[in-house]
Amino acid sequence: MKAIDEARLEFDLEYRVGYLTEFMGFSAEDIKAIHGAAPLLAPVVPQLVDAVYDKLQTYECTWRHFLPRQSGYEGALPTRLEDLGMDHEQILFRKNHLGIYLKALVTRPYDVKMLQYLDMVGKMHTPKAGSAKLDVPLVQMNALMGFVADAVIATILSFNLPRETEAAALRAFNKLLWIQNDLINRHYQAERLPAGTY
Repeated sequence: MKAIDEARLEFDLEYRVGYLTEFMGFSAEDIKAIHGAAPLLAPVVPQLVDAVYDKLQTYECTWRHFLPRQSGYEGALPTRLEDLGMDHEQILFRKNHLGIYLKALVTRPYDVKMLQYLDMVGKMHTPKAGSAKLDVPLVQMNALMGFVADAVIATILSFNLPRETEAAALRAFNKLLWIQNDLINRHYQAERLPAGTY
């Protein structure tokens, strides 16, 4: 039985991801499957991004998070939710960042810099990094990650790959997105919950 320093999991990113990848069996073969999907997935990133933003715009509770200034965005701000259409500069800015993220998943090496990037994706949706006014509730982040995971799965299935290649890609992305989800959840600590909730 292997001993894990549970306290270290909370502050040592590499140790945490090492534990997650070992436990889930996320291996070099999984990374190879993810990178192997790049020629097919990269060209459809714009459609994936559009699908995500179409879904986000469906709910006031998710769309309202695009009213405050986004980290790195210098343009004009919308004043009302009703003014915030898909063609607004801030939405185009955020869509571009999502596209960069999705491309990074299938092209970048999974080294320490990539782990830090994936971790920052979680942190940026809280007041702990980026915009202090951006505080996306965890339930919305989980819903978003579930939607993204399903969209990636549906896209991979649409390629009609050989069964073995398809299965390897689906399993690899499933593990990767669970790791990403953990690196989002870690920034939502218990002290953020109202007293009496658990």
